[in-house]
Amino acid sequence: MHPAAPHPTPAAPNAHAVPASDAASAGGPVHPAAAGPGPAAAADRPAPPPGAPARPGAAPTGVQGTSVPAQPAAPAAPSGGVRLDRRASDEGGGGDDYTLQAPDPRVAAEPHAAVCVACRAGRVDDDGYCENCGHAQPRERDHMEQECGPVAAVSDRGLRHHRNEDAFAVGTTTLPDGSPVSVAVVCDGVSSATRPDEASLAASRAANASLLDALPRGTHPQQAMHEAILAASEAVNALADEQPAEAREHAPQQNAPACTIVGAVVTAGLLVVGWVGDSRVYWIPVDRSAPPARLTEDDSWAAQMVAAGLMGEAEAYADHRAHAITGWLGADAYELEPHTAAFKPDRPGVVVVCTDGLWNYAESADEMAEAMPSDAAARPLHAARVLVGHALDGGGHDNVTVALVPFPAAPRGAGSA
Repeated sequence: MHPAAPHPTPAAPNAHAVPASDAASAGGPVHPAAAGPGPAAAADRPAPPPGAPARPGAAPTGVQGTSVPAQPAAPAAPSGGVRLDRRASDEGGGGDDYTLQAPDPRVAAEPHAAVCVACRAGRVDDDGYCENCGHAQPRERDHMEQECGPVAAVSDRGLRHHRNEDAFAVGTTTLPDGSPVSVAVVCDGVSSATRPDEASLAASRAANASLLDALPRGTHPQQAMHEAILAASEAVNALADEQPAEAREHAPQQNAPACTIVGAVVTAGLLVVGWVGDSRVYWIPVDRSAPPARLTEDDSWAAQMVAAGLMGEAEAYADHRAHAITGWLGADAYELEPHTAAFKPDRPGVVVVCTDGLWNYAESADEMAEAMPSDAAARPLHAARVLVGHALDGGGHDNVTVALVPFPAAPRGAGSA
């Protein structure tokens, strides 16, 4: 793969990720992936309560998702300019048995009242929990799949989190000359912030809409990506303004909604990536004899330590602070620095756009290539399911989201089998 000249992006003194110019250096786009220890041993999956829908396994299948409620835990405040993107409480399990009460008479009295999927007797409250047995009800974003032309994406709540705070958006359009272009955006909500699921959804939709509007008008893909990240940032910032002043006064310790973002634009001969945070893009050639590569550099504590020469990759990514992010979208973020880079691959391949819920279980480019099926370019939806299953089989400690974009871009209407 030979990189094209990157579009200049504004400098930000707080940024510690490798800039776009480094990402597209003359030596090629390869960024050594973290060599830290592998993911924790896979935890046994808990059996679902009687009547509850089965959780997806190695190849999740429910199209357009189903459910899981969430009661947001008290968010952690950022420290030292670093924002934590996960909570220790999210790693805990559950398994208490409940003594079921008699069927709720309100269910019979209200013909349209939601009935618990677990006990089949209780009434579901507005927060998504059964008032009889306390069981969390399925939610639309628990598991989502989408196929748009040659692009496919899958998102899953995982096995430990109570809701899915990831979001994605995919699309296809054409450039002014009629050639096809594919777009994929993936966002990961910052769990220590308020409404992280809303932040990721707003950012992914705004960035996708911006790209699909700009590209057909002839905007260069790298400039379009830069503008899309700014649009996503504005959408997330707007969520903070929606919170009533009274709520902000009573909970001043709560962080504004926030998320990471990563995206890819694929044309017939150009691959453009953009990101803020620690979600990633990988390049996997169809010809596996050629080396795969990681195309993004994390905005994270670990990457900062490695870039400063204070730690090796293995040591930095093994540290408990490794996943503390130093760049994000949100009203309380530092000066925004969208990273972008452009590449001109010299062979067909697949672009992997994912959150850390996946790459924690396939951190290096070689590990990601090994986990991905060899026919991913022809069957991207199937391959995305396999990659999500790989993370769930590894423990599923986080939400898992991946979008796959074959390169070069296929004509509109082409899809996977």
